[in-house]
Amino acid sequence: MAFEPSPQVMDLQQRLHAFMQAHIYPNEGRYVQEAESLGPWKVLPVIEELKPLAREAGLWNLFLPASGHGAGLSNLDYAPLCEIMGRSLMAPEVFNCSAPDTGNMEVLARYGTPEQQERWLKPLLAGEIRSCFAMTEPGVASSDATNIESAIVRDGDHYLINGHKWYTTGATDPRCRIAIFMGKSDPDHADRHKQQSMILVPMDTPGVEVRRSLPVFGFYGAPDRASEVVFKDVRVPAANMLLGEGRGFEIAQGRLGPGRIHHCMRLIGLAERSLEKMCRRASERVAFGKRVSEQGVTVERIAQARILIEQARLLTLNAADKMDKVGNKAALLDIAMIKVAAPQMACQVIDWAIQAHGGGGTSNDFGLTMAYAMARILRLADGPDEVHRAQIGRLELRKYA
Repeated sequence: MAFEPSPQVMDLQQRLHAFMQAHIYPNEGRYVQEAESLGPWKVLPVIEELKPLAREAGLWNLFLPASGHGAGLSNLDYAPLCEIMGRSLMAPEVFNCSAPDTGNMEVLARYGTPEQQERWLKPLLAGEIRSCFAMTEPGVASSDATNIESAIVRDGDHYLINGHKWYTTGATDPRCRIAIFMGKSDPDHADRHKQQSMILVPMDTPGVEVRRSLPVFGFYGAPDRASEVVFKDVRVPAANMLLGEGRGFEIAQGRLGPGRIHHCMRLIGLAERSLEKMCRRASERVAFGKRVSEQGVTVERIAQARILIEQARLLTLNAADKMDKVGNKAALLDIAMIKVAAPQMACQVIDWAIQAHGGGGTSNDFGLTMAYAMARILRLADGPDEVHRAQIGRLELRKYA
């Protein structure tokens, strides 16, 4: 099956590549230095300096297909563009196309009331604020989201919220103004998938405590601002409820489908960049009388990396195409397959690239350790491999029931 980009997408690809060459790659060293020195509680100046340039270049909010909000691209259109942005860990935020904001903006665009969109979606689209998504909890196995224990209790014209969340990406960012919080509003409902709701919680509401930043393989603030957040007797207006009580799982499925495929698109770009670094490094270094690139094991790994990347890319494009044609729910199997395949592929390719760089590969001079941290956490984020494999297996067995 051919996935030929449209003239609009080809133009955007060229403009993205030019922007990356002019502004992203030359600033990656500064990005790492700022992330390490300023930490997860501060805004990184390099990101803020580049955002206006991306906006002026017309490379802003490319992820959002909704008419009137984003660029109007389909999932298939966006895939090669997201891949280009994924080549650098700093790039997605520069283009206002980074998680969790992308998923949260999609939720607000799809399910938010006009009032909710005016207050939260507009400033998110403008890049004026950031957001977080509070779902995972330390006290339960959150791979099964029905385990969530956080409470959303109606109290007159308000809801009272209590819960302990972690890996709430972005909560330490001082620009984070709003959380999408998932908890149980009807814990006794007979249908376990209708016990949960999602509600908007302004981060300056009394009772919201961002307790700490969580390191990802020792990295704070990059590649991910993972955070632990406690909500204690947090009171928000009833109008902050998204879609209605008991519809949290419905919203989650609508949010996580695009979110999962965007992660996979970016990982393909990250793997491509890592393979490029591996090839260049192996071509420059000499060991035992010949270039590392001429050593049999290195050639073998480069070949296998190319195969793995192309397989993941085709799976991802196929899933994007199916999402566009039949919807996220019908593309469930395809999304699950890429969510397993792409992070595993990226972890393997990046690991080979680290090996080709020798000891230097384990430092962050080449950006590979941070890249590996991002790829590895994505084998857990938005559902661990085991959950997606189980779903794939059940869907396959169903054909023969």
